[in-house]
Amino acid sequence: MITYQNTHRRPSAFNSLFGFSVAAFDALFVEFSPAHQDRLAASEVTRKRATLRQRRLGAGRKFRHDLRDRLLLALFWLRVYPTLEVLGFFFSLDKTSAEDNLKDILATLETMTAFALEHPDKTRRKLRTVQQVMDAFPDVAIVIDAKEQRLQRPKNPKTASREGEETDTASSAREANVQKPYYSGKKKCHTLKTQIGVRPDGTIVAVSDSVPGGTYHDLTLLRQSGLLDRLDAGEAAMMDKGYDGIKNDYPDTPLYLPFKARRNHPLTDEQKAYNRFLSKYRIVVEHTNAQLNVFQVLAQTYRHCRHKHGQIVRIVAGLVNRRIAKQPLKSYAAN
Repeated sequence: MITYQNTHRRPSAFNSLFGFSVAAFDALFVEFSPAHQDRLAASEVTRKRATLRQRRLGAGRKFRHDLRDRLLLALFWLRVYPTLEVLGFFFSLDKTSAEDNLKDILATLETMTAFALEHPDKTRRKLRTVQQVMDAFPDVAIVIDAKEQRLQRPKNPKTASREGEETDTASSAREANVQKPYYSGKKKCHTLKTQIGVRPDGTIVAVSDSVPGGTYHDLTLLRQSGLLDRLDAGEAAMMDKGYDGIKNDYPDTPLYLPFKARRNHPLTDEQKAYNRFLSKYRIVVEHTNAQLNVFQVLAQTYRHCRHKHGQIVRIVAGLVNRRIAKQPLKSYAAN
């Protein structure tokens, strides 16, 4: 059985299992414990049936594991992404108990996650660039990219069919309508898309809601999120050629995009050189995406509730920010 006592004595294995060093996990738990108690105290409904609470906090059946081991359970699920049956096996729980533990801990981790550009106001700390990373673009405050994750083919819950029974034409059409918004022609599979905004040092400062990958283009998602509206005057953004056309919406905002070749208008040598130069700085967002993929819940085919995907991305983004704070990403300066 996986417990803190069994694993903290093997630091390398601990890091591989949970995505954090023992010291980083201990620091996380110091913040997590009071946040968890505060969330439970603020809740006015029961955990399972969402009915009004009639007993004081702490009443009822206790969890089998202490809070530290339950936090390990959630991190193990995010890092390794096992099925709930396998998760329960490693923590000596049945499938239902493993899921209850997981939901409870994830709810608290979500309350601990906040990003700099989510609540812009006059007191928001001015974003600072990192000279070693963006010395050629000192006005850049954010680098934007979209992350797409494959998911299991969506099914229509109303499609009638017992196992082995063929559905009629109408049911097949309904199921196709459910699947179509998620089918990405670019990825050739069903996907969910999330927009990520990072500082020049790789720290995540904005995460959008997750949307169907076949319905939303990167540019559409950026316009819908209003992320560029949150920049202060004089702050710039950097993105890839998938956002071609965004300058028409924000003519007064400095935006750095690579040139895009068009029919009968190939790129000049100067434009190709600029694109290579720009890519040396935009790579920081790709490295942050790689950090997100360290947690297999965002790297493997997603197989849980689609409406919960945004919550998972936000939680993992908060954990990645903690990793970057402890071990900064490598700096890349153009040569």
